[in-house]
Amino acid sequence: MTQLTLEMPETAFATMHKNPAEFTRELRVAAAVKWYELELLSQGRAAEIAGLTRAEFITALGQYKVSPFQYTAEEVLEDLANAN
Repeated sequence: MTQLTLEMPETAFATMHKNPAEFTRELRVAAAVKWYELELLSQGRAAEIAGLTRAEFITALGQYKVSPFQYTAEEVLEDLANAN
């Protein structure tokens, strides 16, 4: 696994009410959720980046109010219509 080093102002931890380890975990999850929301990552890959199981990642999506589905209702209906 590759390790990254980020410089963060000390105030960031106090603002988020988290110690550096908690902040790092939260940052990984937030980035993975956003990249998933932007359809840059699959659920599995996003879960891996977040350091979570896929089930835990789906729970995190709910906490961030992001749908676990990358298809709109219209896209699903169109796919069903085209499948016949």
